[in-house]
Amino acid sequence: MAEFFDALTDKHIAFIEAQPVFFTATAAAEGRINLSPKGYADSFKIFSERRVAYLDLGGSGNETHAHLAADGRITIMFCAFDRSALILRLYGRGRAVLPQDAEWQEVARAFTLLPGTRQIFVIDIDSVQTSCGWGVPRMELVEERGTLQKYHRQADPAEWTEKFKARNRSIDGLPTRPTDRYIAGETEGADA
Repeated sequence: MAEFFDALTDKHIAFIEAQPVFFTATAAAEGRINLSPKGYADSFKIFSERRVAYLDLGGSGNETHAHLAADGRITIMFCAFDRSALILRLYGRGRAVLPQDAEWQEVARAFTLLPGTRQIFVIDIDSVQTSCGWGVPRMELVEERGTLQKYHRQADPAEWTEKFKARNRSIDGLPTRPTDRYIAGETEGADA
């Protein structure tokens, strides 16, 4: 049975911190619904019981950014793949914080920046839902994939910046604000 909460509890926070993967879903008024899996240790941060954020690396598109700029709604889902079944969803409104934004330094300080970081999504939670998760299969994490970080580490910073500046539209033609500089990783960029 599903239960709703106005904010995260300590039990919710402990559950989120134990999950190696989460999923994001966004949509604008028209066009495709975007659903993306996300990973990497420590890429999701809880700022308070009503605010969370996650680190976003450059990829094939920028649908989440476009949808949040157009509509703002986002759902984040965590589900347990171990013995204790549970699904936890965060419903809220989000926005992108880019390296060129005034609040970048403050928001980025909470993260260990990874090679190719293009933005951080900050989400204000409207509600939290938990449900049983009994239909989710049990699986074990073998390891994180290093391919995306390796790709970004090997990139020429000037070419990377130009490539991602050119990605200023979603699949459905919605505008995005592209990242204006390459982030090499670690804490670089947090104090820039």
